[in-house]
Amino acid sequence: MSTPQTPAAPPTPGHALKHLATHLITPLLMCLGMALAYQGAFHQPEPRHLAVAVVGTDAQAQGLARAVRAEAGDALDVRTLPDRAAAEQQLRDRTLVGAFVPDAHRPELVVAKGNSETSVVAATAVFSTVTDRQGVPLHVTDLTTPAEGDPTGQGLFFLLVTLSIGSYASVAAIGAAGAGLNLRTRALAGLAVSLVVSVIGIVTAGPVFHVVDHDRAAVWALGWLYSAGVVTIGVGLHTFLKKWTTLALMVLFVMLNFTTSGGIYRPELQNAFFGALHGFWTGAGFLEGARDILYFDGGAGFGGHVLTLAVWLVLGGAVLAAAGWSERRGRRPVGTAAESEEELAEAVAV
Repeated sequence: MSTPQTPAAPPTPGHALKHLATHLITPLLMCLGMALAYQGAFHQPEPRHLAVAVVGTDAQAQGLARAVRAEAGDALDVRTLPDRAAAEQQLRDRTLVGAFVPDAHRPELVVAKGNSETSVVAATAVFSTVTDRQGVPLHVTDLTTPAEGDPTGQGLFFLLVTLSIGSYASVAAIGAAGAGLNLRTRALAGLAVSLVVSVIGIVTAGPVFHVVDHDRAAVWALGWLYSAGVVTIGVGLHTFLKKWTTLALMVLFVMLNFTTSGGIYRPELQNAFFGALHGFWTGAGFLEGARDILYFDGGAGFGGHVLTLAVWLVLGGAVLAAAGWSERRGRRPVGTAAESEEELAEAVAV
């Protein structure tokens, strides 16, 4: 005859509160990180070496350029160009935001909104002041044609959001449900998931919402390369960070990623910290590469953006290699089922 089991004593209020406080650390750190990142990056957009030009070689054009330069200071990088053709070439190369063509009756600002809508707005404001003094309207000519479903050019940013959330949430699922699988299997599952994420992204951005209306295969390939980098880094980090992986991925691929991607403001409208990260962060590599494909015929530094994404994927491979070495030495932390469920719930919630 078995002895009846004595039910476990319920936790004391103090122990329960301590348990609750421990579980609140992650969401509160997410809150703090999002506040610092988003408000730090977006709270006060001001031009910082915004590249603009005055077209013309006569004394009037030279004088106007000097006047704008003197008034703007470090906010603008003002140059003069000999003719409109030179200005259009620099706009297509994405080394220029706006080119002002002086005229007593019909002054014109030539721009490429596919580069960045908000940067064009800033350049327009500068030269609208000039034409307001003349008492004539400013005519704006856009060299790029926006997609049918993306008149502001910011739809690509939301494609980046889709790919990012699908990728890092999948890492949490692989870590939680695939705890019994070896690293190679988890890594292969991650690459397969990144393929699915990229397909979902291009289908919704392409034929569903018409944000990407041509060269869809190229944008899809760029999206898969981006997603694969996020997933491989995440799967590798999970070996070391376990339940803290979601927070780490949010720092890397949300807080620092979305804010430096150029989807809302490009570097010329951000402070030096976020502007510097734009040059090598993975989200900027995808977004600027996609812009190059859709609006600049695959030019304007496209190869550099592909290289950025490739470097992040190689970094993911290095993290996986380190994780494999650690697991072979028996150092992989084992989480409880409750911890795995909690980690997955946090990833899905954000």
